Amino acid sequence: MNRFKIYVDNLRFIEDFNHAGNRTFKLGLNAFSDLTIEEFLAIHTGLSLPPVRRNSPRTMSLLRANVTDVPDSIDWVEKGAVNAIKNQGPCGCCWAFSTIAAVESITQIKTGNLPELSEQQLVDCTSRNNGCNGGWMDTTFEYIVQNGGITSEANYPYQKADGTCDTSAASSIEATVTSYKDVPTNNEGELLKAVAMQPVSIALDASGQELQSYSSGIFNGDCGTAMTHAVTIVGCGTTEDGTKYWKIRNSWGETWGEAGYMRIQRDFGQPEGLRGLAMHPSYPVV
Repeated sequence: MNRFKIYVDNLRFIEDFNHAGNRTFKLGLNAFSDLTIEEFLAIHTGLSLPPVRRNSPRTMSLLRANVTDVPDSIDWVEKGAVNAIKNQGPCGCCWAFSTIAAVESITQIKTGNLPELSEQQLVDCTSRNNGCNGGWMDTTFEYIVQNGGITSEANYPYQKADGTCDTSAASSIEATVTSYKDVPTNNEGELLKAVAMQPVSIALDASGQELQSYSSGIFNGDCGTAMTHAVTIVGCGTTEDGTKYWKIRNSWGETWGEAGYMRIQRDFGQPEGLRGLAMHPSYPVV
């Protein structure tokens, strides 16, 4: 396959998009600019939704009692509860990075200590997921609970590939989770209450060149609900012109987006949220 031709085609798409000048976000070249969208999705995403999502008894409804003053703006990165951007590389394990980010953050919020935890343990050891061929955050939270916790990145480093579960390393616990909660589906108001407490794992439709080449601004591109990718909401805010957004931590390295992060429009006007972001949110409980 002619990589240069793919690169030129993507560059032309980016330049045409930016030249139109009628959107709230910009596109740019990045580490994925020599990939077709089909290659990009096959290698760098990895969400596998279960046939049926169980909403009870784990569905979060107690936030109404626990969160009375929900801020319109919060940034868990600025609060020191989020680690540096990571890169999943050519392994379809976005689900592991989304899960780990949420667990790291709630650990910091509860203890003041921000650990770096092992995505590779999840790739290798969660039997109900498929390693680099896809997985799901809820089953991953369940694994961490059943394992009695999860080890550190230093103890079980990321390999960007499937491996055999190192049970010795996996038994050296760095952080624990007691349970997890599902946010009620298709409700950005409930999602806002959850994000006010902690970062939240979500599923996202990552299809299309606009997301592959996203560079900056508030994404409000083509909508869809072909859920292919998992990320973590780490904040929210409102721009000076009144546009509401979610701040998302991705696992595609710092060359993508706003140094690895993305802002995507909030209260898009559809129950499922832009790109389906409100369809499958969940978060760990410590």
